[in-house]
Amino acid sequence: MGRPTNPLLSREAIALTALDLAAEEGPDALTMRALAARMGVRGPSLYNHISSKDDLLDAMTAQISREMDHSGLESDDWRSGLAAYARSYRQVFLRHHGILPVVARRPVQTPEALAGYDALARALVRWGLPDAETAEVSAAFDYLVLGSVLETYTAGFIRTPDGYRPEYPGLADSLEAADAAAPDGLAGLDERGFERGLRLLLDGLAVRLGPTPSA
Repeated sequence: MGRPTNPLLSREAIALTALDLAAEEGPDALTMRALAARMGVRGPSLYNHISSKDDLLDAMTAQISREMDHSGLESDDWRSGLAAYARSYRQVFLRHHGILPVVARRPVQTPEALAGYDALARALVRWGLPDAETAEVSAAFDYLVLGSVLETYTAGFIRTPDGYRPEYPGLADSLEAADAAAPDGLAGLDERGFERGLRLLLDGLAVRLGPTPSA
């Protein structure tokens, strides 16, 4: 018996293809018909694995969660552990940025996503944060990571720094200094802005958690 022309369908394969489609063409292009065409199958065959558009979004969310590296949350060094967690979180969503505006406003309901939030909450408590503060800190990481993916700071400023003078001298000075501050100049400002925000968030947590074992 010959091998099938198309790879066997699975929930994971459908989710991965849907993530690629959303990244390339945007979330509005994500239809079951377009997904079936991309996978080279007939539309009804998808429904053996995915029951609806909401179910598809759940499968995509689960796939994103599986790609995140939560191993930093097992570290005894809370600062390096949280930094590794936040960077992995961001890198995964940078790969799948096309679907972020949709999934970011959906209920957290897949076991994979819930397990990730649970791991963060348990790690924060183990490191010494009171239970009453863990949800707020978890939300702060969401705001930093997802906000840095949804918005590119540098793309909002299409002129050179001098192009904002003399009307906006403070902005011009800020952009000019950022351009001169590092080899990648304004091109790397989005990455540096995320890292600055992460350091500030971790510095604030140091007041609550104390120095790391290596400090």
